[in-house]
Amino acid sequence: MRIALTIAGSDSGGGAGIQADLKTFHQFGVFGTSAVTAVTAQNTVGVLDWQALPAALVGRQIDALAADLPPEAFKTGMLGSADIIETVAQRIAEHSLRNYVLDPVMVATSGDRLLDRDAETLIARRLVPLAMLVTPNLNEAEILVEDQVRTPDQMERAGRALVDLGARAALIKGGHLANTDSIVDVLVQKSAVRRFTHERIDTTSTHGTGCTLSAGIVAGLALGRSLEQSVSDALGFVHRAIAAAPGLGQSSGGHGPLNHFVPAPPRPPSEGL
Repeated sequence: MRIALTIAGSDSGGGAGIQADLKTFHQFGVFGTSAVTAVTAQNTVGVLDWQALPAALVGRQIDALAADLPPEAFKTGMLGSADIIETVAQRIAEHSLRNYVLDPVMVATSGDRLLDRDAETLIARRLVPLAMLVTPNLNEAEILVEDQVRTPDQMERAGRALVDLGARAALIKGGHLANTDSIVDVLVQKSAVRRFTHERIDTTSTHGTGCTLSAGIVAGLALGRSLEQSVSDALGFVHRAIAAAPGLGQSSGGHGPLNHFVPAPPRPPSEGL
């Protein structure tokens, strides 16, 4: 069985963060491990409070996994502090961790900030160059490239800027595109650009979409799929999970979780267990 690792924060509401990642890994048929970076007190309405863990403890979690349960692919989500970002970057290099998907979590779906402002530029400088893929939404892309990102063409330019910073590829997520009936996500690689289009679903059940997407991509990479196939499979999984959302939490003013029990893409016999 292939192993996938998530280095991210815990969501007490179960819809995002470590919890969403492990549910997604399970659906894709990979064994999920985790290094917890922060603990949040949150639900479908918002984040009440959060606390980053000591960077040394985050580092030791990664050490333990690298020594005994090394992942075929891994992701980072909420990191919470500059010290944790530095520690994670060091451990990625020390343990030669591969197939890294960087989900630069900075702001929750509710609008609550999940990263110290002083640490945001550190992600671009220390983690982007290590990543196989960076998966920012429009707001995160604007922070990382310090430019406006509000149209598909601007998304493509932002993706190219992230590749210029050292990432092998960038997937700019278009869920926040304004006044559109469809969602466009733009995958930029050095030699190719591909736009993925899905019909927009009229729902507030969008909590954890970014976490679930990046986890699905990691699962695909862990199974040996190509980057483009992993992205396509994960986007389809998220779309189905939104469409089948269970409607949990407050119906007014909140963002409910996805349905992580929808089927993942079928695995061909060549992938085995």
